[in-house]
Amino acid sequence: MSSERPLKVALFGSGRIGQVHARNILANPELELVLIADPFIEGAQKLAEGTGARAVATADEVFAEDDLDAIIVGSPTNTHVDLISRAAARGVAALCEKPIDLDIDRVLACRDNLRGSNTPLMLGFNRRFDPNFASVQARVQAGEIGRLEQLTIISRDPAPAPASYIAGSGGIFRDQSIHDLDMARFFVPDIVEVSATGSNLFCDYIEELGDFDSVVINLRGARGEQITIINSRHSAFGHDQRLEAFGSDGMLTAGNLTPTSVRKYTAAGAEGADPYLHFFLERYAEAYRRELEGFVQSIRQGIACSPGFEDGLEALVLANAAEESARSGRVVKIGKD
Repeated sequence: MSSERPLKVALFGSGRIGQVHARNILANPELELVLIADPFIEGAQKLAEGTGARAVATADEVFAEDDLDAIIVGSPTNTHVDLISRAAARGVAALCEKPIDLDIDRVLACRDNLRGSNTPLMLGFNRRFDPNFASVQARVQAGEIGRLEQLTIISRDPAPAPASYIAGSGGIFRDQSIHDLDMARFFVPDIVEVSATGSNLFCDYIEELGDFDSVVINLRGARGEQITIINSRHSAFGHDQRLEAFGSDGMLTAGNLTPTSVRKYTAAGAEGADPYLHFFLERYAEAYRRELEGFVQSIRQGIACSPGFEDGLEALVLANAAEESARSGRVVKIGKD
């Protein structure tokens, strides 16, 4: 494909994530948004207004498009396997939101189907592109704190999602924790052991749906690295997103973000900074932009996308292991196929 023209992109999904991707596509001069697909055609039409993109209802209409360079998949999870498989068959690059699927067997079958394909495929673990987290990871890899010994990842949502969302989410480990499990692998790719506990501390409907609202996951790396992930479906002070990397020679931390860092000091005392950014759409806005830039770079330069399909598979394996551990009370060993 030519590097002299914008890449033609089709977007699947006109909901919350689709809207984020649409804004970022339109703001990127390397890309041209040509199609927005959603069975809820009214949503696609509304999102397409003023963009120059055409709204369609089906995947067939998308893949009938000539000269399509890439798709971005922000549609429901149960559509992901089919869409990335069809894209690969057409030689169309794909950026797909996590997870690949909730069913590990479908993911493994998809991997078999994609074997031998060189078509770019990126998984939407956008937090790898967060400037702060990416900086910590790069500095750990550069040896600034010596050997990494312990990693702590804290991720708390500001409020529980509605019951209708929770019911189809795959549970906290596959929905919320999976981002942090991928972040753990960003630092320590080879995880060999998982243990987890889950509790119901504040949300009755989550408990009624058979899920947890609060979990703690402990991972062990192949070199003995200790990783702790703390997740909650609520946080009274906003979207709590922190990371600490502790090594033999020091420590690196990434804290929460606020709209500004302004503080007020008077004779009456000190006034704290603004409240933390409230939701992931604000907290990770820059990460989504950088993710898209990384996707474009992979296509233009013909290099493998990162994170890719295997990262999506490994994160799901860890999420399944964490749930198994929380339900059984046992440590789960991670094998390699």
